[in-house]
Amino acid sequence: MDNSLAQRAISDALKGAWNEAITTNIKILKSYPNDTDALNRLARAYQEVGLIPKAKASAQKVLKISPTNHIAQKTLAKLKTMKKGDNSFYTSITPESFLEIPGKTKLVELIHPGDFRVIATLNAGDEVAFFTHPHRVSVVTHDEKYIGRLPDDLAAKIRRLINTGNKFQVLVKSIDAKNVKVFIKSEKSV
Repeated sequence: MDNSLAQRAISDALKGAWNEAITTNIKILKSYPNDTDALNRLARAYQEVGLIPKAKASAQKVLKISPTNHIAQKTLAKLKTMKKGDNSFYTSITPESFLEIPGKTKLVELIHPGDFRVIATLNAGDEVAFFTHPHRVSVVTHDEKYIGRLPDDLAAKIRRLINTGNKFQVLVKSIDAKNVKVFIKSEKSV
């Protein structure tokens, strides 16, 4: 396989250049039609631009080639909740965004997860936000759809910090059918 094309496809995805990622992965598949990595990347790119039927077809082809492919299984489970035209909100991030810094970052599993159809549109690395209430802190999508809540002890601390002017970056770290984990990074402390 042409590693430079694969690297370009990965680079396109990391930049959120989904149409370019589609084109690059299709080029790879013309020479290597059973390349499961390219098919998985293509499924993700199709999902990101809202071409859900094509995303499903790519993931299903992976499973025909490799029935135990975890990425394709997870993709299909996610796509079952989406319909044509749905797409994820993608924020371009770097791997450094997930560097842990003592006292500045925290990995948290959300409690009381929201509607799976909302959660299914999320991807690791997506930026989300806090929505504070008098006695809790919810995590919401860019368009304020509920994802889950912070545990009460942490919520009290975060509410207090937000009320004094602190700012946070909140990124989705991982998602599965029952759990959403977020990476919280203090951006501005006062």
